[in-house]
Amino acid sequence: MNLIVQKRPAMEHRTFLSQLWTAARDDLSNRRAPRASRKTLERELASYSTPAEQNELNAILDRANPDAAAKIRPMIHRREA
Repeated sequence: MNLIVQKRPAMEHRTFLSQLWTAARDDLSNRRAPRASRKTLERELASYSTPAEQNELNAILDRANPDAAAKIRPMIHRREA
């Protein structure tokens, strides 16, 4: 994102700042969405608390897509630590 503001007529300047603000807001929103999803997933994984539930979760991950499982397993190990 280019934050250099050049001299412009007043109306054009306000439009430019509005576009800049919109771009910054959208960028922040795009960063928050994956973080919120990850936090939700971590809370859901934390609900597998008994040994039987943890075994079931591990069995699910063993059958899951290896790339997806590789992203989830560290979340489980952080929770167990």
